[in-house]
Amino acid sequence: MKKLNWFKKAGLIYYPTSIIGAVMVVCTLIFCATVFFAVDRHAHSVSDELYAIFPYFVSAFTVLFWIASNTTAEVKQA
Repeated sequence: MKKLNWFKKAGLIYYPTSIIGAVMVVCTLIFCATVFFAVDRHAHSVSDELYAIFPYFVSAFTVLFWIASNTTAEVKQA
């Protein structure tokens, strides 16, 4: 089976190297912005807002990180 190369690892960060990877990053950021604005509309304080967005942001970026780590080209070391 051919290995997918959607992302490239640079330290702790994964950079998109294909259109699919870039679309996934943009979709994750749009989702997080939507959650932020929906929560911000009803939050009474900064701590309310942080408690409300935390599970969504962590889940979204965990899924993105998992997908990126599984679709990264392996670097062969000599």
